[in-house]
Amino acid sequence: MSSGYQCVRLPAYPLDTGIHGRRLPSEIVFSSIASRTWSKCGGNLRISMRDRSKNRKPLQKGRNLSIEAIQAVQALKRVANKNNDSAVEQVFNSKVRRLIKSDMIAVLRELLRQNQCLLALKVFEEVQKEISYRPQIKLYAEIVSCLGSNGMLEDVNCLIMALKMESSLEPNVESFYSLLESLMKFNLTRLALEVFYLMKLRGCDPDKLTFKLLINGLESNEEMNLSAFVRQEAEKYYGQSLDFLHETEEEVPRLKQTY
Repeated sequence: MSSGYQCVRLPAYPLDTGIHGRRLPSEIVFSSIASRTWSKCGGNLRISMRDRSKNRKPLQKGRNLSIEAIQAVQALKRVANKNNDSAVEQVFNSKVRRLIKSDMIAVLRELLRQNQCLLALKVFEEVQKEISYRPQIKLYAEIVSCLGSNGMLEDVNCLIMALKMESSLEPNVESFYSLLESLMKFNLTRLALEVFYLMKLRGCDPDKLTFKLLINGLESNEEMNLSAFVRQEAEKYYGQSLDFLHETEEEVPRLKQTY
């Protein structure tokens, strides 16, 4: 498959708000027609389609997948390896775009479960086009986990760029924690700090578990300068005594949601 997708290169710090202060739509930064082969082209990162997904799992039939959703997944998998853009587009027109939002998300999650990363990203683009679309940070975390497990780390970088451009993010500390956990799992510490900044920018105060995850993860990677910065941030919330860093997750209380 060929790709017409370009991922805009954005600086890591501070959080980008767009060109000349105007926010860029997330779909400009991230498109689901993504792959794992990146090449520099004219200052941007161009993606060409190449799916290396090897794990083939049976469909997870049940209440999470309607008949229409199952048919969509099966049709997408049939055309996935034919290197034919028109065939994929035909399936999207006939099967995917006709789905209701909940079924489309179910298809996305099933494709993620089967490590069909490229198809999942393309479905994610369709989800974003829905009128009722609201960004779900936990869904981003699931996509990061799938991409990371399949070695598509640069695609993760592009995904986080798109997240930074999302408006109306729900300030949910548990959702942000899930995303941070996914990033730290693959030692993407710089991106994790981007999400940490985004978390605060969106009015979501990090809790003890969040600081524990970041500080311990950074120190295990011997990134002591970054760890020192996060420790300073933690002290602003909890004082100089950060005893919770040495406690188990069960012993560290999570902040009550106040939003």
